[in-house]
Amino acid sequence: MNWPMVSLGDVAEIQGGIQKQPKRSPQRNAFPFLRVANVTAQGLKLEEIHAIELFDGELERYRLRRGDLLVVEGNGSASQIGRAAVWDGSIKDAVHQNHLIRVRPGCLLNERFLGLVWNSPSNRAELARIASSTSGLHTLSVTKLKRIMLPLPPSDEQRRIVDLLEDHLSRLDAAQSYLKSAESRESVLYGRLLDAALMKVATVTVPFASTLKSGLSNGRSVPTQTGGFPVLRLTALREGRVDLNARKEGAWTQSDASRFLVERGDFLISRGNGSLRLVGLGGLVTDEPDPVAFPDTLIRARPDRGQLDPEYLALVWNSTTVRRQVEASAKTTAGIYKVNQKDLGAVSIPMTSLAEQATVVARVRESRDALAAVTEARIRALTRLSALRRSLLATAFSGRLTAAKSGLSLTDDRTFDEWERRVIE
Repeated sequence: MNWPMVSLGDVAEIQGGIQKQPKRSPQRNAFPFLRVANVTAQGLKLEEIHAIELFDGELERYRLRRGDLLVVEGNGSASQIGRAAVWDGSIKDAVHQNHLIRVRPGCLLNERFLGLVWNSPSNRAELARIASSTSGLHTLSVTKLKRIMLPLPPSDEQRRIVDLLEDHLSRLDAAQSYLKSAESRESVLYGRLLDAALMKVATVTVPFASTLKSGLSNGRSVPTQTGGFPVLRLTALREGRVDLNARKEGAWTQSDASRFLVERGDFLISRGNGSLRLVGLGGLVTDEPDPVAFPDTLIRARPDRGQLDPEYLALVWNSTTVRRQVEASAKTTAGIYKVNQKDLGAVSIPMTSLAEQATVVARVRESRDALAAVTEARIRALTRLSALRRSLLATAFSGRLTAAKSGLSLTDDRTFDEWERRVIE
């Protein structure tokens, strides 16, 4: 179907917003002020709305109307440039900041059609193409948006496409919501696997420090230096394991680093983080490392293998019970949460015999392997879901979307219901 291509500036009014300045601190003539943070890839986020002072005539010029498209003008990622949301009119007399560009459809352009075509693959590619890059920041402008070319079906056809798309995109949204819920349940289930395994053995709680061969040790801060002795980065901690490849070369010698070398079976714990949820997380060194040290951002625990299996430690340390104690002991300074050797050594961990520890590890590993298969299936489903959404939008705005008795018909004669069924299988 051949639709005319028109420039956005010919069918919509495009305008920048208000720059936040000291003189605009809310006083006598304050109005709701939408910022970039209020426009997400998933739509509007209106839990936190700021206010700004307006002067004579500015409200009429900048006031948002229901159906306005708010476009983010800048982003560090070319793939995210131009994310947008349609204003729903839920806040009276709202205005927008200068980092949002307002696109107000004219009489020839359906506001819902514009909101959907904006996220079509062809338009996303055009936005990425025209966005300039300065110091890594991709930016748009009113002038550039005016030159964007869009397909313009007749008004009745726009409404028909919108009705079809909104119906079937809502089903995709429902499927995505289901998969997100499944992800939350998986997280809870991972924690319960250990609890279930421990319930089958007799345990006693003991201080963490009493199970270690040589106590807890802080690492050392080392500046980067090409050719120096290697030291791990904080990012080496990944999902309960230590990635020995996450390292840098430091300004010290092997002799300097000898007290800080890591061995297979060592357990490394993060000392600090801006998130309470991440502070004190631990990772096990599962492979025999070539000589490498650990930094001051990590604390080393070396288990006494006569009483504590390192694999068992890796399980219980990141369990709900231990995490609760670690987070309670964390102290915050300037927004950074930190833990120390004394507090970590006092954390109580459940202990049992080495034979029972091995049994617990085997049971949890077997259960987690099964759950991992479920997780992989969910991730594959999300990938297919994203691909289906892009394909559906591309089909709709190329004039190949038709309504059929069997449901939604695509050019390859597969119905939407069949595609959707494949996504959630």
